[in-house]
Amino acid sequence: MSRIGNALIVIPSGVSIETHEGRVAIKGPKGELSLVIPHGIAVSANESGIVVTRDHDDTESRALHGFVRAKLASDVTGVTQGWSKNLELSGVGYRASLSGSHLVLTIGFSHPVNVAPPPGITFVISEGKITVSGIDKQLVGQVAASIRELKKPEPYKGKGIKYAGEHIRKKAGKAAKAIGGAPGAK
Repeated sequence: MSRIGNALIVIPSGVSIETHEGRVAIKGPKGELSLVIPHGIAVSANESGIVVTRDHDDTESRALHGFVRAKLASDVTGVTQGWSKNLELSGVGYRASLSGSHLVLTIGFSHPVNVAPPPGITFVISEGKITVSGIDKQLVGQVAASIRELKKPEPYKGKGIKYAGEHIRKKAGKAAKAIGGAPGAK
């Protein structure tokens, strides 16, 4: 029994749901998203909310049942409130700026790195922080992860691009080992 898949998705005011031919379209104040429903999963919308059911009780159907319900719930949230991920730049001389809608990063390379946003994604910059926002949760997370991948935080000084609130475990380095001396040395 899928606890996530059986939960009702409440439809807020201003959101419309259309189901036809294995596809669900969700329209809201921030935009429109659609999802192709896999075979064996049924989606029905009524006045109280969205109900997701499955035809079979095998492992794959149960997994898809929970996935489709979670995806629809995140899409409903996306078209009403939107999703965002915050990134922080840490390092001397690390900067971010906007050139039109493109993100321009100066992160210790010999050249600035230019990041073009995919459709539906916007960048906002304020004091060394980058906010990636949009209505598709998966796309927002993927774009934020690809920006972080350009210059991951290194473990010795913590310089790089990290998620807001992310803790970087720092290593001691060679100098800390040299202070202790070699074991058995006089």
